Amino acid sequence: MATPTWSQRISSFSLSPSQFLSSTTSESFLAELLRELRDDKASDNTKVLLLSPFLDYPTILCPTVSTGEETALELMSVLAQTPQKALGLKCSLMLAISTVLICTTSMERQPKVAEDFLDQLFLTIEDNNDHRGGLSIQPVRATACSCLREMELSYPGLLSQRLEKLYQLKQQETTVVHQAYTALYTLALKNAVFLLCQKEDIADADLKTVLCTNEGFGWKAICKPLPPTLVTQMEKIPQLRTGVDCRELKSIVSLLLEESYLLTPTSQAALLKELIDIVSMVPALSPALFKSQLLRLFGTSKVELVHATLMMKSAFTDSLFSSDDENFFLKRLVCMAQHPLISVPEKLFYIDCIRHFPENRPLSSHLDDSLPLLVTPRLTVALLPTVFNDSSTMLSRLKLMCMVYLEADEGEDSKGLAYLFDHLMELLKIVDNHGRREMIVTSFRAVFTFLTYFSQIEKLTEALVQKLSELYSRHCRLAPNLINLCDRLEEHLEDFVWPVKMLKTLQKSVVEMPPSQLTLQNFSWHLKILKRAAVEKQIPQRNTLCFLLNVLYHSSLCERGGWQVGNAILAVCRNLLLHPSVNQASVAVELADLLHHMAGRYDDTDIRDHARFYYTLLTNLSMEKLSGVLLQSVKDGGQIKARSLSAIMAETDGLSSHLTIHPTSGPMLQLVRQQQVWPSTGTDHTESVTTEGNVLEHYQSQFSDSDFASEITLKYKLAYLGETEPLFNQLFSIVMSFESNDSNYEDMHDIHVPCLFRERKPPEVCLKLKPKQPYPTCFKASAVFSTEDGLTWRTHLPDVKVSFPDIFLPMPVPAGSSLLYKEEVFDRLWEDISAKQADRSAISLFCFEGTENSLEEISKQHFQNFFVSEQPSTGENKVLFFLPPQYHVLFRMNLTEDAIKIDIGTDNWELLPHINFYLLKITTMKTDLSD
Repeated sequence: MATPTWSQRISSFSLSPSQFLSSTTSESFLAELLRELRDDKASDNTKVLLLSPFLDYPTILCPTVSTGEETALELMSVLAQTPQKALGLKCSLMLAISTVLICTTSMERQPKVAEDFLDQLFLTIEDNNDHRGGLSIQPVRATACSCLREMELSYPGLLSQRLEKLYQLKQQETTVVHQAYTALYTLALKNAVFLLCQKEDIADADLKTVLCTNEGFGWKAICKPLPPTLVTQMEKIPQLRTGVDCRELKSIVSLLLEESYLLTPTSQAALLKELIDIVSMVPALSPALFKSQLLRLFGTSKVELVHATLMMKSAFTDSLFSSDDENFFLKRLVCMAQHPLISVPEKLFYIDCIRHFPENRPLSSHLDDSLPLLVTPRLTVALLPTVFNDSSTMLSRLKLMCMVYLEADEGEDSKGLAYLFDHLMELLKIVDNHGRREMIVTSFRAVFTFLTYFSQIEKLTEALVQKLSELYSRHCRLAPNLINLCDRLEEHLEDFVWPVKMLKTLQKSVVEMPPSQLTLQNFSWHLKILKRAAVEKQIPQRNTLCFLLNVLYHSSLCERGGWQVGNAILAVCRNLLLHPSVNQASVAVELADLLHHMAGRYDDTDIRDHARFYYTLLTNLSMEKLSGVLLQSVKDGGQIKARSLSAIMAETDGLSSHLTIHPTSGPMLQLVRQQQVWPSTGTDHTESVTTEGNVLEHYQSQFSDSDFASEITLKYKLAYLGETEPLFNQLFSIVMSFESNDSNYEDMHDIHVPCLFRERKPPEVCLKLKPKQPYPTCFKASAVFSTEDGLTWRTHLPDVKVSFPDIFLPMPVPAGSSLLYKEEVFDRLWEDISAKQADRSAISLFCFEGTENSLEEISKQHFQNFFVSEQPSTGENKVLFFLPPQYHVLFRMNLTEDAIKIDIGTDNWELLPHINFYLLKITTMKTDLSD
């Protein structure tokens, strides 16, 4: 077996240190790393890789303080011998040494290695403006500043005796590293002031002495380390005694503020936060020092600076911000929250800032559900949600505006409240028109948000009950969403009767549904509703029992229902056994009849056994004992079952292993896409299959059969993904399952492959997709298989991606159709699309630079199997793509003087973005190849 490379070993260690160290020890692995780092033959890149364990897992490699000190000493020796030009290695070594010293708490013993390292870092940063090392040394100086800052963060006050030197270095630095020097000095200054505030006896000149000190390091601060925190977030901010001379500190803070515009936004924000803490701790410093920066900060679009300004507002309130400033800042936040060029996460940030805006004179403690008084309906009217917002922004806006109108207390006749309710109705209308999964989830979250704030307005809540009930009657697949909505509302709002009303209305709509509307698929959704409704004690259950008895008596459900449907019916019965209405004789008799019928007639043996068991419990136990048995089984059933199985299998661990599906350590199989082979277009046929005048009607009549041309077949090879253990070289009884990330496709059936041998040709697999909407998608794939030893395994496959061109099919015309017939269908379709542009149809145009040769090459490569006609005389080519279930994309391609023009027609305007992206891709690819 080949010796693993360092790259493989480091990767294995990073993936699971405990598993890696099970075959060795941390001491031996550490010794190997240090030995390789000292080896002059090893490349710099290899040494940088070897340092990654010190950065990620220092306490595993150095479990004791003494080991940490010895390791730091070894790494410093390597650093001293590293050539000046190896910048990346030098930076990595400095970071590794800092990490080891901090994480192993070696600093607390004040070892000589720590002091030597700090001296070396200072020696590195003292090379101002690259006088000694040149421009190439800048990354090393920046890293040295970062290491010193990290040590100061971990041990506040460590650099408190070097403030004068750090200030001088910051002032003298004129390169880009000035930012790192500023960040280091500001942190050290804040910590020094904080330490001074902790002292009981402070002389008037102590602060000036601290600012002018330049001797050694503050090892006393390490003995009692302070937690790194923002001073302004402490319950009681430490204050420097009045009377202390602060003129020097005021001058420094003013200078730092004046130079802050030179820094990046992130560094500016960090600097402002440190200065806010300093001014908060020193009463002699007025918050007015920040006044000169407010105009610049109010106009910024950088999130970091806005957050720093809000911290300033929270810390100083009316000491710095006037009422006009406050109003302007709040209006600025509202403006930014709706700016079209702002990204979604930034919009959410601004909306959150508005909700938690720190007022100058707040009247409340600003709990989560309270708004600042300045946030009024008039101010935030522009933030009313619309259906054109993305889901996150819309929900965030809705929550904010619900809070605004709740605080405004304008009553039921409020125009704002009416708008929010109308907005909910529009969302539910989109769901009613076959909205996608994202819109369904967004709509129900919006309903939840609205009800949590306006549950007391009965008129609106009753209207929602009726709307959702009507929606469910047309789309019973929404049952899980409705059940989840009721569950979450019951958790969030105590004594809220809306969920019970909702479930009662849903139960009524189910039991009153005409038998003609019941199918096996929607019946399963109805059972979920009935099961959840049976939990509520306030809802009578007699109608549910009558409905179930009627279905079982007057249908073939017992013969063709299957285990899943039978189990769903028994789940309803289980809840009915616990319902108070079962105490009524008539209800108990009907429930007994239902269980007895299932026990004798249902086709599945397991369902019959369970029904018989429930029937026995109902007819032989009192209600009190029956409830005790069922509730106890719910509470402890899992553990009891586990113990029972353990007792049965105790003597045969091998059998237990064979009954378990074992997960593989990673993906083992993959589906390799095969080139699509289209059947012959049959150009030799010349006779038309229909008469002129009714071509389009004849063509469209084919779609009366819902299964006509509704499937797409994609061919793949099932192959191994890389090397595997010998155990998996022969796989048997492979069952592949697929799960879609959206609701645009019908569920795919499992695919069965008899076997897969590594030494044999990979078997071919056909994926049959049935689109509801012809959009690109992605399927998550997994496989269950058996190995030669009889064990069953489960593995995940890489996602199966279906691109937009994968959905294209040639025109589905009757067999024997002539090219003339196809062209006639194309022309009639184009006329139909042009006439119906106000409907779902659309006409568009795409142009790109190209010549006749490039048009021929693109047509041959991408449109060869979709041509309807080629007319060299007129220069127009007609292309038609059929997209299941019954959509079309038509191209009319013409060559102009300096470009190629493609007229696009489609009977589904929502396909236009995908069409545009597809054309951009193939034309850009062609241009790149030509160049």
